[in-house]
Amino acid sequence: MVFRTLKDINVAHKKVLVRVDFSVPIDDKGNITDDSRIRTAIPTIQYLRKQKAITILLTHFGRPEKVEDKWRTDILAQRLHELMKIPIYKIDDVIGSEVENKINELALGEVCLLENVRFYPEEEQNDPHFAMALSELAHIYVNDAFSVSHRNHASIVGVPEHLPSAAGFQLQKEIETMDKALHNPKHPFIAILGGAKVSDKIDVIKNLLPKVDAVLVGGAMAFTFLKSIGNETGKSKVELDKLDFAKNLLKSRKIVLPVDCVIAKDTKSAGHIVAIDSIPKNEMGLDIGPETANIFAAIISKAQTVIWNGPMGLFEQKQFSKGTTSIAHALADSKAITIVGGGDTADAVKAFADKFTHVSTGGGASLDVFAGKTLPGIASLERNYLKFKRV
Repeated sequence: MVFRTLKDINVAHKKVLVRVDFSVPIDDKGNITDDSRIRTAIPTIQYLRKQKAITILLTHFGRPEKVEDKWRTDILAQRLHELMKIPIYKIDDVIGSEVENKINELALGEVCLLENVRFYPEEEQNDPHFAMALSELAHIYVNDAFSVSHRNHASIVGVPEHLPSAAGFQLQKEIETMDKALHNPKHPFIAILGGAKVSDKIDVIKNLLPKVDAVLVGGAMAFTFLKSIGNETGKSKVELDKLDFAKNLLKSRKIVLPVDCVIAKDTKSAGHIVAIDSIPKNEMGLDIGPETANIFAAIISKAQTVIWNGPMGLFEQKQFSKGTTSIAHALADSKAITIVGGGDTADAVKAFADKFTHVSTGGGASLDVFAGKTLPGIASLERNYLKFKRV
């Protein structure tokens, strides 16, 4: 991969459009409940301010189908102001002459945040005219939104067609950390995969299996593997159309399956532990059991590199969260390079985040990287490097 990073490009006294991901969770009253995505962009913003660039931040927020006050970016500007202790100027649109005029009023080193880019359907359609309009706001484009770099959206892949572009510090860190782990790992190299479906992880498993020394499988997806070798799985989630695929993967002898699990009649009931070959027909597996957790922890303790994507059970319910927590503890105690994929896994390990080498900001994006895919946002930066060689 060859693309410019932020320090490879002269941003001094320039207007810089920075695609960030400030799509943070909010509660019923519209209050931000987790501002970590905003915090990850601060190093890039601080660098641009020191270079006396005019920083124009662009983000999506939620999944609005129309313009809604709930999804306006005012509260994001306010939180960034609170975190950085500097003025953050909110502009109530994303394109047009009025937006350009307000940007032109900013002094060198100042920062503004535009309105929610997803208020425009042209964003997700990757409309070329919309991308052009966005590019007219600035001299330089910076992508610091790894978590949406797997999307073919105008602000991700369209704008770099028109402006010299670079990766921000967060995007650079995400790509370099995962690329090193996948292509030059220290062994033993262990992958931990969980979540609901084997089908969501097919490309990941195919890409990782030749590289790793072991794949520890938990979550609901484990029951498709167990069913494929004849185990009774009760009412557990099983993908019947993936049984042959799962059985074939087991031939590698690298896949480690649970030996016990926590089961219940439904997700609201209290769970109890059984051996993996003793699941009643009227109950379902909802977490790995303690013996499995101990086996996984022993393997993790000897690892030099570990990547993890997908919880070990229905961690949102306290009675089915112990397996995921136990794996988080094992990784926190490990001396290995530990990389956690975003999304549900990142949510599940918040309490341990500072104990890991890297916790990704992007669930879908990290899954694509683990699958060996080039993200559209990265591909656009690679094309840009060739298109704008002298900047």
